[in-house]
Parts: sequence; C-alpha cells; structure tokens
Amino acid sequence: MVGAAIVRDGRVLAARRTAPAAAAGRWELPGGKVEPGETDDASLVREVREELGLRITVERWLEGEAPIGETHLLRVAVATADDGEPVPTEHDAVRWLGADELGEVDWLEPDRPFLAELSALISTLER
Repeated sequence: MVGAAIVRDGRVLAARRTAPAAAAGRWELPGGKVEPGETDDASLVREVREELGLRITVERWLEGEAPIGETHLLRVAVATADDGEPVPTEHDAVRWLGADELGEVDWLEPDRPFLAELSALISTLER
C-alpha cells in the first residue's frame, strides 16, 4: 500500500474516507494498492489520478512503514501536484493542512506514524 503526502505552498493534502464503515469520516493521505508488476511510484501516480484527478510527481519516500491490518504495509511518499485542484471521487472532502493543522483531523491509524516527519518537512516549507 502506498500513500501520497501531496505538498503545495507548505501544506499537505488530506482526504476524508467514505468507506468502509469503520474508516468513514476519518482522514488519510490518498493512495492505494500496488498492482502486480507496478512500481510504488507508478502505483501512487495512478491512484492519485483515479481518486483525485491530479497528476503528481513523486519526490521522495518518507522513513518507515506502518501496518494496515494483518497483511499490508503502508509506505508514504512526498509528492507535488503538477497541475489543477483535487476533485475527490472516492472521498467526500479534501483539505490542505499546514503543519500546525495536522492534529485538527482524525487520521486513520496507518497514517499517524508519518505525521511527525511530515510536519517537520512542511514546517520548513512554510518559511
């Protein structure tokens, strides 16, 4: 599983889930499953285009991985949006969050381990 920390103007894009029921109303970094034969980078570009209609460029991967259930691991990449605004198709809302706003939304557990590194990164971009 891969997630995108899409950064623009010192803010990161968060998306609110609608399904499954246990995740509905909670926030995540957009992304999804890596298909067989697909690189992590290519998967992330595809998933973000499908979920948000955005073309992104993967810049670098954050440290570590986080478990999702018993069978999956989440990796998160920092990415930039090449053009346009996000138009969610699988989420009911999106928000651009600054470093001081990351705690304002209820993140899904797998995304939480990446927030400290992400906060530090976007804090340097806000200056």
